[in-house]
Amino acid sequence: MSYFGALDIGASALTAQRLRMDIISQNIANANTTRTQDGTPYRRRVVIFQESSDGIPFSEYLSESSKARYLGKGVKVSRITEDSTPFKRVYDPGHPDADEDGYVEMPNVDVVTEMVNMISATRAYEANITSINTTKSMAMKALEIGR
Repeated sequence: MSYFGALDIGASALTAQRLRMDIISQNIANANTTRTQDGTPYRRRVVIFQESSDGIPFSEYLSESSKARYLGKGVKVSRITEDSTPFKRVYDPGHPDADEDGYVEMPNVDVVTEMVNMISATRAYEANITSINTTKSMAMKALEIGR
């Protein structure tokens, strides 16, 4: 793998983690949104990652003859799905969206879970920055050998 390949992989991870952080921020911002355009409470969204490769099964990467075919491309977001867990029911008879029993359906967003996910995404982002910086440092050291 070349230096540029390693940089491309790191860059793909940075892009994926940034999108993950954007979706988590959107979830936190809508933690109390009881009415969306379709009339239901906001439903939590989750980012699904997928390995970005050239279609060769992982087992083939392990053989000596296939090392030349390795063209790792990092990670990509395959889709953003909605969490299907049920909405929370909160007793608030004065709320405009309360039903006849006084209960309001609230979004299925747990702020504590979202904060843990945000910390995880932040750490992954930082790790990929370190990977990119290490790759750049190795390339610079290789150029210094010729001096």
